[in-house]
Amino acid sequence: MRTVRQLLEAKPAQLHAIAPAAPVIEAIRAMAEHGIGALLVMDGPRLAGIVSERDYARKVILQGRSSRDTPVADIMTVRVVSVSPADTADRCMQVMTEHRIRHLPVLEGDAVVGVLSIGDLVKAVIEQQRQELDHLQRYIAS
Repeated sequence: MRTVRQLLEAKPAQLHAIAPAAPVIEAIRAMAEHGIGALLVMDGPRLAGIVSERDYARKVILQGRSSRDTPVADIMTVRVVSVSPADTADRCMQVMTEHRIRHLPVLEGDAVVGVLSIGDLVKAVIEQQRQELDHLQRYIAS
């Protein structure tokens, strides 16, 4: 199984983030603009949290808050579950399943080096299965 480092190397290196004091409407606009479901919340170089579409739905929409007047800090997830570049895709799937999350920041020490989504991991699993199937077909044919 591939490592997180290998998965990140196959992705664009761009990280999408927002400041804790930014209004929620800016976070939603950024997610829509980039076609993503979550943003890192960065306080300078430090990871302060993560905000997702799920946070928005549950903590703004359902509570009748204003997207323009509510800061990201009020709805973000503060206890961020993360992995390291040395972890495997299997480990990431296990962590996402256990914590019922869809986005996983990758930290090297205190530095954020990437984010993996459930889609990234599903793609990696499909690629691994395709390679194993090709290998088995070649084995059977020889």
